[in-house]
Amino acid sequence: MAYYRVISIGYQRRSIDELIAMLKEHSVKKVIDVRELPTSRRVDFRKNVLKSHLAAAGIQYQHVKDAGNPYRKVEGDFEYCMSLYSSYLANHPAVIEQISAAISEEAVAIFCYEREHDQCHRSILIERLTTTMPDIDLVKVE
Repeated sequence: MAYYRVISIGYQRRSIDELIAMLKEHSVKKVIDVRELPTSRRVDFRKNVLKSHLAAAGIQYQHVKDAGNPYRKVEGDFEYCMSLYSSYLANHPAVIEQISAAISEEAVAIFCYEREHDQCHRSILIERLTTTMPDIDLVKVE
């Protein structure tokens, strides 16, 4: 039986060096960026700069735009935002298929901005992913 280690991590209040150290600590071989728009006010976390930093550390980078939360700007009601995202995933099963295909038996990180797993759309995405891949060992790095 296959075994899949998935690390849920965000870069909020982290430096690029701290992020890379944490990824290495968890033996991550690939980062799957699930931000709809992989940009940031912090240069190190912009798609191409991040990809370069990760490559220098021996970590692959993959952006999955469709896994991003198109409702992230819904403010004031986190539960409503997450229910919209859950419905989005239900109506776009290819997103889960794309993430599933990106996961291998080497540790991967599902990556976004929010530091706390339960305050990010990653929580819904990974929960949905575990219904199709029950052998996921989830590690929440906060």
